Amino acid sequence: MHKLLMLLVTTATLLTAASVWSLSPGEQRIVDRIKAVGSVCLEGEECEGASTAAAAPVASGPRTADEIYSTKCFACHDTGAAGAPKTGDVAGWTARLDDKGMETIIANAINGIGGMPPKGTCGDCSDEEITITVELMIERSK
Repeated sequence: MHKLLMLLVTTATLLTAASVWSLSPGEQRIVDRIKAVGSVCLEGEECEGASTAAAAPVASGPRTADEIYSTKCFACHDTGAAGAPKTGDVAGWTARLDDKGMETIIANAINGIGGMPPKGTCGDCSDEEITITVELMIERSK
């Protein structure tokens, strides 16, 4: 009985101490800085503070090769940055086509090659969009 009473007193003391303890302003800034920025909720489970409505995907529609080139590809392929073949360089593109073939050039554009990451700077492009954009660059380089 004595041990049980000591356990209750100790627990009450700790709970009281915890309720009056607070973070310093510096400690609170650290806690705020490292706290999670979001949460994951699984379908069928309740999530506190989260909207239960899923965000509807926004369809941007198919982009044209010219739209993709002029917003994503031009920076490297107009200047030759990082060894990119320049659009309009007939000799450079002809040599690539003769050496590698169209399928390899498209595969390299999709998967990345040299200094170019996969899909260049168009990570949200589909393989089809990359294909039509490569075809556009080659057409402009004839």
